[in-house]
Amino acid sequence: MDFWVVVAGLIVGVVVGLTGMGGGALMTPILVLIFGVQPMSAVSSDLVAAAVMKPVGSGVHLRRGTVHRGLVGWLAAGSVPGAFGGVLLLRALGSGQSLQDLVSRLLGGALVMTVALLAYRVLRQARAAAPVEEGPTSDIPVRRLATLTVGVVGGLVVGLTSVGSGSLMVVALMALYPRLSPRQLVGTDLVQAVPLVFSAALAHVLFGSVQFGLTTSLIIGSVPGAYLGARISARSSSGLIRGALAVVLVASAAKLLGVSTPLAGVLTAVALAGALGVGWYVRALGRRHAPAAPATAADPDAAAGDVPTPRLREPAAVPR
Repeated sequence: MDFWVVVAGLIVGVVVGLTGMGGGALMTPILVLIFGVQPMSAVSSDLVAAAVMKPVGSGVHLRRGTVHRGLVGWLAAGSVPGAFGGVLLLRALGSGQSLQDLVSRLLGGALVMTVALLAYRVLRQARAAAPVEEGPTSDIPVRRLATLTVGVVGGLVVGLTSVGSGSLMVVALMALYPRLSPRQLVGTDLVQAVPLVFSAALAHVLFGSVQFGLTTSLIIGSVPGAYLGARISARSSSGLIRGALAVVLVASAAKLLGVSTPLAGVLTAVALAGALGVGWYVRALGRRHAPAAPATAADPDAAAGDVPTPRLREPAAVPR
């Protein structure tokens, strides 16, 4: 067991609890780039740890009724075999250093896709003039073929890279089911990720390169970190954390894809400028959609948009 891996797992768990993003997009690059773990072992160990961490928040949403169970079933019907097949495909593509290089490139590509989907999610939510009203999930019909396809593709990506159970699937759910409220979106995504990650983790235990000491360290740090992040999420701004995370993911993707250090610095600077630009745009839209100020006691008509009518002076009484 490695103390610093425990600390890294704790930090990643807090970020997952704060932002709802999958830990694979952050934890696997940390294991590869900072701790020098082989890419295949990093993917395998991270998925097994995620299989323990994912159910932490799922039970809460199930008890609160913010899970579309029909969606979970159809997504799992595609993602469970997709994730298992992704691991088998990975093992069939090579071995030794060639396999490690392939996993590194796949992971870098998945991180680039994660950043793009994260920006799309933030911009789409900001452009919504009004939040979605939360109704019963039973009123939302399931688009079966499209949902099954999303499950297969998402499971395949997770099996290959450990990335996508949160970032890829939640954006797909937003596009397919705009009537899902934010709470229902998060709850459904968390619950559907449990069988997906379990399937990928089982396949990596059987055919991958799991390091159980490394996995134990990740679990010890990430499980309490996710719980702590979820507890403080209501009192913190996750927008800043998402922006910083996007910049870190771009830098990590550049290194995993073998980009030279000067070019990686340029890409990181561009990502930082993009994150600042998106943040400014989101705040501008927030001010535009902000509700009108409430009426005050001194001027009750002003807040309603009415112009006060001047009071006419009554004519003086004529003496008899």
